[in-house]
Amino acid sequence: MALFFRGLFSLLVIFLVVATVLFVDFAYKTFSVRQRDIATDAIVVLAGGRGRVEEGIRLFRAKKGKYLFLIGVDPMVRKQELFQERKGESLADRVVLENASRNTLENALYGREIIDRKDIRSISLITSRYHMKRATLIFRSTLPRDIAIYPHPVDTINLKEAWWRDQGSFRLLFSEFYKYCLFRFFFLFASGELRPPAGP
Repeated sequence: MALFFRGLFSLLVIFLVVATVLFVDFAYKTFSVRQRDIATDAIVVLAGGRGRVEEGIRLFRAKKGKYLFLIGVDPMVRKQELFQERKGESLADRVVLENASRNTLENALYGREIIDRKDIRSISLITSRYHMKRATLIFRSTLPRDIAIYPHPVDTINLKEAWWRDQGSFRLLFSEFYKYCLFRFFFLFASGELRPPAGP
């Protein structure tokens, strides 16, 4: 019996060491993602976090995307409340709001329907930095394989770069790490079913 508990304890220690290494790697890669000055077919903004919509509009007005897709917008919000055309602009008809999705997986699935209706081969994906790895994983697992995804993180005050010294940042990162791991496991079995069939 003692040998059994020693073996169980050893497995627990190994698990904790592996989980710690993976979490630190997740945190490092979260902060390693950088915004890229690149033009894509569409700018896809996962609404709901501070600064995301504003950054998407900034890029759209800078002609970094042919379309602006605002995904997960509150159903009560109208387009003109988020995007107001300036004098001489003619952009509003290329701004699309999606207001049915309520989580990241639904964001990707409903967003895919909008992307499918346009000739989109590349997107800039905008969300908060802490959310970027999970969002990128889900979009890569649900969009057609030939669509390029360029992560474009938005920094927020609730995630400090010295996350190990800030309790709120640590909890936020660990929560995202946990959800990311769950989706990695989920897509081992469901990715093929969620991805649209290949064209002829």
